[in-house]
Amino acid sequence: MSRDMLKPIAIYALALAAGAFALQWLEYKYLARAFAPEIYVGLIALGFTALGVWVGHRLTPKTISPAFQRNEAALKSLGVTDRELGVLERLAAGRSNKEIARDLDISPNTVKTHIANLFQKLEVERRTQAIQKARELSIVP
Repeated sequence: MSRDMLKPIAIYALALAAGAFALQWLEYKYLARAFAPEIYVGLIALGFTALGVWVGHRLTPKTISPAFQRNEAALKSLGVTDRELGVLERLAAGRSNKEIARDLDISPNTVKTHIANLFQKLEVERRTQAIQKARELSIVP
C-alpha cells in the first residue's frame, strides 16, 4: 500500500473513532429518548456517505494518461503493413476473425493470413501474445 493511500485511510479511521466518541459523549440513550431514532439513523448515514465520498475522492488517481502515440519505427522495423495494422487493432479490441473480416470488407481467410503474418513478424504463437507484444512496442493502445 502506498504512502499516499495511507493518509486518507488514517483520516477515515480517525473520523470513525471521532464519530463513536461523539455518540458516547452525547449520552446516546438520553438523546434517543428525546428525538426519534430515524433522525439519528439518517444523520449517521449522511455522515458515513459524506466520509465515503471524501475518501473515494482522495483515493481516486487524478493523473490522466497521455494520448497514445504509435511507435512508427517499430512498425517499419517489423514490416507491418497498413492492412495488418488494421487487423491487429481489431484483434486488440477483442474482435473475432469474422468481425474483423466484416469491418475491413475482406474474407475471413484473408484475416487468418494477416494474423499468421503478424504472428511471424511479432515472433509469437497466440493472439494474446501478439496483442501483448504490440502494446509493449506501442503499436496499439
